[in-house]
Amino acid sequence: MNTQSIKQPQQKGGTLALIALAISAFGIGTTEFVPVGLLSSISDDLSISITLAGLLISGYAIGVAIGAPILTALTDRVSRKTLLMALMVVFILGNAAAAMSDSFVLLLTARFITAFSHGIFFSIGSTIAADLVPPHKRAGAIAFMFTGLTVATVTGVPLGTFIGQEFGWRATFWGVAILGVIGMAASAILVPKNLKEAPPSSFKDQLKILKSSRLLLAFAITALGYGGTFVAFTYLAPLLEEVTGFDAKWVSVLLLIYGIAVAAGNMIGGKAANRNPLKALSIMFMLQATILVLLTFAAPFKIAGLIMIFLMGLFAFMNVPGLQVLVVNLAEKYVPTAVNVASALNIAAFNVGIAIGSFVGGMIVDSIGLIHTPWIGAVMVAGAVLLTLYLKKKEEQSMVKQEQKAG
Repeated sequence: MNTQSIKQPQQKGGTLALIALAISAFGIGTTEFVPVGLLSSISDDLSISITLAGLLISGYAIGVAIGAPILTALTDRVSRKTLLMALMVVFILGNAAAAMSDSFVLLLTARFITAFSHGIFFSIGSTIAADLVPPHKRAGAIAFMFTGLTVATVTGVPLGTFIGQEFGWRATFWGVAILGVIGMAASAILVPKNLKEAPPSSFKDQLKILKSSRLLLAFAITALGYGGTFVAFTYLAPLLEEVTGFDAKWVSVLLLIYGIAVAAGNMIGGKAANRNPLKALSIMFMLQATILVLLTFAAPFKIAGLIMIFLMGLFAFMNVPGLQVLVVNLAEKYVPTAVNVASALNIAAFNVGIAIGSFVGGMIVDSIGLIHTPWIGAVMVAGAVLLTLYLKKKEEQSMVKQEQKAG
């Protein structure tokens, strides 16, 4: 069979499919991070502490971490377009439930359920994006899909924060539910039906992922490297108000500035990681850790603090395309029958990192104070640097052995 004839239709409709994925990612990204700007409003309305409200971030992340690998495995034989549509239904209902919640327990439960749609969406979305383009453009395609997530950080989160401050935090969740409806319509119209389906994997094949030392290393790198920023980012609004000294009304504007940096970083990271993800990631993590340490000293000063927060945003998402394409590449090399599940486990790793970072940040806030959250996050990222360099060395040694055998 001529494989070229199979790939051509996918690439022709690739741009429209990527746009649809990015639109849905925008809605999902908004609901994930919008509580960052609403922690004070939610804690006041529900009479809970800021730290407890922070569980809306870490609880959501745990929901993603649990749901992504399990539900991806259970839906392995479902058409990917059908699955995308179903995920957006769950997303819409979950946010509507959050908007109607009258207690913290109900709100947290709604967030947890909504997170299930998030995990599968980004796991299969990454593999769809990677399949729609030539191999050397995979990181760029994944970055394009994740643009929806970063645009959500640029516009969705600040706008959601503004709406929450003006009309109450429940109005924000209703708005996010409407975004879900738009995302669902985009998937219905723009995503082609003849998507390449990943070969179904058996439970035995999926277990091979957990036996691959290189994939386990990649998951650990994702959790530490991505999650380290969330020690500080989860409590960014209180940090800006209580440490840097900005009025609460400026928080949405400052989150907009942070989001612009995130969007720029994501696109830079996609291009940088196309050729050599491990080399690019090691450099990104080193710079990210340095910025977080510097933020600790710059936070009390408005201008210096803003510069460091912008740079923190620049590097916070820069590693995302590289981390995802790294896992897809490793899975195709070592466990080719379970690429979707490997991708899902990496999405879980992203969110395990968020949960750990948010939880650690809460402990730091309650014990030694907000100002210490950035450098503690830098310690997590430093761990990712060491693991990335170790995995890079292992892969280089493997390539040398293969060349020697071939010679």
